Amino acid sequence: MLSILITGCSSGIGFYCAKQLHQAGHHIVATCRTAHDHKMLQQLGISTVNMEMSDDISIEKGFAQALTLLNGKIDILFNNAAYGQPGALEDLPTEALKEQFASNFFGWHTLTRLTIRQMLKQKSGKIVQNSSVLGLVAMKYRGAYNASKFAIEGYTDTLRLELADTPIHIS
Repeated sequence: MLSILITGCSSGIGFYCAKQLHQAGHHIVATCRTAHDHKMLQQLGISTVNMEMSDDISIEKGFAQALTLLNGKIDILFNNAAYGQPGALEDLPTEALKEQFASNFFGWHTLTRLTIRQMLKQKSGKIVQNSSVLGLVAMKYRGAYNASKFAIEGYTDTLRLELADTPIHIS
């Protein structure tokens, strides 16, 4: 049984991964933001913590709670939480791009740093960065999202190189 922290479990990939991995017998802590989503996941037997990916304090608090729920060990971090800000780049105010990056990039960085520290103490761990095909190819009217996902791809490649000689696997 693996101890897995999955972000962005309100719907989509995060929700289905949490559900399937829980059913397979793994110890899952799922992050989400609304009372409705917490209740939905908890009714499935999945532990939850609140985590707003654009708020470092929320991430730090959620990580500490998750670590407690996982009995002090995290085998896998599945970074998945994200949102998309549609629109033509020429129409998007800089603030919209900042919000996109706060959630889709800087929040991932904050959580990944916390996780790396824990995994180094444990001498093991895996970080899965569930980015997007839009981090590899661009799509018009999705520029803010594309940019945040391209950033994640570069970040992940660099992280993989930097942690190559550690017991942490990056994918």
